[in-house]
Amino acid sequence: MSSSTNPTVRDVTDRIRERSQGLRGAYLTRLAEIRARDRGSDRMGCANVAHAVAGIPANDKFRVVTERAPNIGIVTAYNDMLSAHAPYQGYPDIIKQEARRLGATAQVAGGVPAMCDGVTQGTPGMELSLFSRDLIAMSTAVALTHDMFDAALLLGVCDKIVPGLLIGALHFGHLPTVFVPAGPMPSGLSNGAKSKVREQAAQGLVGRQGLLDAEMAAYHTVGTCTFYGTANSNQMLLEAMGLHVPGTAFIQPGDAMRETLTREAVRTVLGKAGEAAFNCPPIGEMVDERCIVNAMVALLATGGSTNHLIHWVAVARAAGILIDWDDFSKLSDVVPLLSRVYPNGSADVNEFQASGGPGFVIGELVDAGLMHADVLTVRSGGIREFANIPALAGDAGEHRLQWTPAAPLKNEAVTRTVASPFSATGGLKLLSGNLGRSVIKVSSVPDDRHVIEAPARVFDSQAALQKAFTAGELECDVVCVVRWQGPQANGMPELHKLTPPLSVLQGKGFRVALVTDGRMSGASGKIPAAIHVSPEAAAGGPLAKVRDGDLIRLDSVAGTLAVLLPEDEWAARETATQPEAQRIAGGHGLGRELFAGMRRNALTAEEGACSWL
Repeated sequence: MSSSTNPTVRDVTDRIRERSQGLRGAYLTRLAEIRARDRGSDRMGCANVAHAVAGIPANDKFRVVTERAPNIGIVTAYNDMLSAHAPYQGYPDIIKQEARRLGATAQVAGGVPAMCDGVTQGTPGMELSLFSRDLIAMSTAVALTHDMFDAALLLGVCDKIVPGLLIGALHFGHLPTVFVPAGPMPSGLSNGAKSKVREQAAQGLVGRQGLLDAEMAAYHTVGTCTFYGTANSNQMLLEAMGLHVPGTAFIQPGDAMRETLTREAVRTVLGKAGEAAFNCPPIGEMVDERCIVNAMVALLATGGSTNHLIHWVAVARAAGILIDWDDFSKLSDVVPLLSRVYPNGSADVNEFQASGGPGFVIGELVDAGLMHADVLTVRSGGIREFANIPALAGDAGEHRLQWTPAAPLKNEAVTRTVASPFSATGGLKLLSGNLGRSVIKVSSVPDDRHVIEAPARVFDSQAALQKAFTAGELECDVVCVVRWQGPQANGMPELHKLTPPLSVLQGKGFRVALVTDGRMSGASGKIPAAIHVSPEAAAGGPLAKVRDGDLIRLDSVAGTLAVLLPEDEWAARETATQPEAQRIAGGHGLGRELFAGMRRNALTAEEGACSWL
């Protein structure tokens, strides 16, 4: 580890390494054993090999079996239900063509499910969303279990898809692996304008047609949504981990460079990118404690999605690494906020890309010693290659790329240097107290709302809160407690439907906050929201004790979340149980029965809400 690394970053990394020593050591031992085997077509029985190559062209069969050429496994999240994943339809043909040109082969090993939280918000389907991550990880394992592959390309972008693919890939950590993104949609109706229409709709000032028109103008074509939520945070973190072709994250699907970058991913995973051949490292060796810390730092520096305080705990665990929210909190104290992208600002990800994007942020963090520079990446030049942005050189038909530094600063309203950040600390805070442990995204919350003290109003669902808002019952200073929303209760859905009404209340001058064992991602916007409260109410957590009228203090400056009651009175308070009708209803319909085992086995949010441990 470089002596120039920031002392706090170094200390957090050392503690993670020490904490993970036994688990990580066992993981690496297993990788070494599996890497020592003969390649697939030599090791497997004749019938196994024949089945594996029966469906591919004769020339590819010859290459795999006789020439022992590298065979790339493609795992794809393609469907045309998700705008972000629709561009993947033609990617396998491009990848196969490029692999053949390089003397290799490629096969679609399998597909993984990919659901859209934007479609399922506020519906029963949202209760399958978090656990779809683990299902995607298992589906990735099913695909790669064919065990005929020398490398892997993973095609996925959105919320649970990337973490799921990454968890699955790390269970096949012996394979060199590169992620292949598809990019964001061009900017439509601005995120700020869209949010304003949503608030007007919540007040009854805009009807369904007006709201639908606004939403259709915002989400209007293929590509990821343009706000900096979980999907786009995924791409930032993959860049910071060195798992992409550098600078690939936010190139739009229709850009002429997109196909060339996809071909470059093939060259990269085969170790044939650049002037000289190199070995693309196995993903399990690349994703070590330094790599995980780099991802955590990038998340904090960009005010990324709070969902990653769950997902990256699970990702790290898949590589034999143990991290927790204390690690995020310590890093947040020293990592400056270097970008403002909606909901942390008015810019969208296309403006972020134009202002230098991930490359600019990574360059600043590496130069300041806030990211580990001595890490393995999919490229021979290491993480400093990821401080560059790509462009086409010469004729597009030549498939030539060139990279130039993302620096200098281009738009200080969107990105900043470490020397002049938007704030001196990261965008996330850990809260703890007699209500448990939770996290809050403070990067978009006004300074005068970082501390809220108000009476509680307790709800058993987001629908109940919306009903109370519509009835005019929340026209006051209030801390809304929404419980029974954790992994064990109902799969921990995101509660985006709460943002418009709470924003309206705050806009009227009331001091409001949300406290929940559910998720909000970046959707809380400017509302103080203590989320992921652990342990959750369904597991007997303190939220199950809260009653209407209890005075709650959410203090993101001091890092506390507490009911202001005498300790003995709070200890003696009876713990409520989830209403039986709600528990039964939440376990049935639209496939929820099939996820009962995941709910039952889920760990806490701070432990990654893993259902597979």
